[in-house]
Amino acid sequence: MNIHEYQAKQVLAKYGVKVPSGKIAFTPAEAEEVSREFLAGDNSVCVVKAQIHAGGRGKAGGVKLAKSREEVKAFAEEIIGKTLVTHQTGPEGKEVQKVLVEEGCDIAQELYLGLVVDRATGKIAMMVSSEGGVEIEEVAEKTPEKIVTVLIDPAVGFIPFQGRKAAFALGLDKKVMGKFIKFATGLYNAFMATDASMAEINPLVITGDNDVLALDAKVSFDDNALFRHKDIEEMRDLDEEDPKEVAASRFNLNYVTLDGNIGCMVNGAGLAMATMDIIKHFGGNPANFLDVGGGADTEQVKAAFKLIMSDPEVKAILVNIFGGIMRCDIIADGIIAAAKDVGMKVPLVVRLQGTNVEEGRKKLSESGLNIITAEHMDEAAEKVVGAAGGKG
Repeated sequence: MNIHEYQAKQVLAKYGVKVPSGKIAFTPAEAEEVSREFLAGDNSVCVVKAQIHAGGRGKAGGVKLAKSREEVKAFAEEIIGKTLVTHQTGPEGKEVQKVLVEEGCDIAQELYLGLVVDRATGKIAMMVSSEGGVEIEEVAEKTPEKIVTVLIDPAVGFIPFQGRKAAFALGLDKKVMGKFIKFATGLYNAFMATDASMAEINPLVITGDNDVLALDAKVSFDDNALFRHKDIEEMRDLDEEDPKEVAASRFNLNYVTLDGNIGCMVNGAGLAMATMDIIKHFGGNPANFLDVGGGADTEQVKAAFKLIMSDPEVKAILVNIFGGIMRCDIIADGIIAAAKDVGMKVPLVVRLQGTNVEEGRKKLSESGLNIITAEHMDEAAEKVVGAAGGKG
C-alpha cells in the first residue's frame, strides 16, 4: 500500500526522522491560511506541493516555491484539480485533490537515501547516493558507481558502523555525520516497525546550518501486514488507486490493470504469469493480471468476470484454470452466472484442467453459452488471440 508524502512524513517523524513543518490543504483558501505560519519574514519562502501517489511531480509543475500568501493561493489554484502527468502516472496522469504547504529551507546539499527489502539476501538494503533529487533509476542507468548499498541484517539491526559507512560513501563532513547516522537510524526503525517494503528520501538535504532533513518522503507498506497497523491502513487513499483494483480487493482478488485487449482469469499467480506470457508469445496483449486464488467461490468468480467485462478495451477473454484446491465445476458455475448476468459481448475461451474437470466442462457445454473450449494452454492462447482480432 502506498501513502502520500505528507502521511509518510507524519509516520517517519514519530521515529525521530526530521522533516520540515507543513500542513495539508484541500482548497486554495486553506493553503493561504496555512502559509501564514511559514511566511513571517521578508526572506521567508514556502513550498506548495501536489499530493499524488507518483514521483516526478516537480518536473510536471506540481511543486512551486512561494514568497507570499498571494503566491501560495495562486499556486494552489493552479495545482488543485490539475491532472499531473509524470513518468510514473502514465499518459492518463493523476488529478490533484490536495497540496502540502511546507516551510522552505536553506539547501546546501541534496542526497538520496532509500531502504528496500532485498529478498536475495534476506536483508534490508540501504542505498545512498550523492545524486539527490534525481530518480534513482536514472542514476542507476547513467552513473551506477554513485550508488552505494549497505546490507542490514534484521536479526542484528542497524548499527552505527553501517551509518558511518554510508556517511563516508556520501562524503559527508564530520559536522553532519552524527546527525546523518541519527536520521538513518530513525528511518530504519520506522521501516521495520511499520512493516514497510520501501522507504525513499529523495532528496535528503543538508541545510546551510548543517541540519539533516527529509525534503521528500515516499513509503510503501506490505499489504499482508496491514492488519497489525490499523492507523496506517486508515491512510489508504482509494482515489489514488485504480477503481477496478479497489473493487477486486473487496472480493480478495488479485487484480492489476494492464494495457492490452485480452482479459485473463486464472487461478494461481504463477499460472497467471505463464498465461500472460503465452498470450504474448502468440502475438496478443493481456488486459489484466487476475488471480482468483485457490479457494474462490462462485461469487468471487462472478465478481472477477464482471471486473474483466467492465474494461471497454477487452475484445476477448481467456479463462485458464488448473483445478487443485479450486474445483473446475465451481469455476464453471461462476462463469455461467456472470455471463448470464452481465451478458457476453466478447468471445470467451475456456481451458479447464484438474479437479472435477469433466463436470465443469459438462456444465459449460450445457449452458447454452457461446464458449470456445481448449484442452492445452498453447491451444487456448492461440484461440483467444485469434478471437481478439489477431496479433496486435
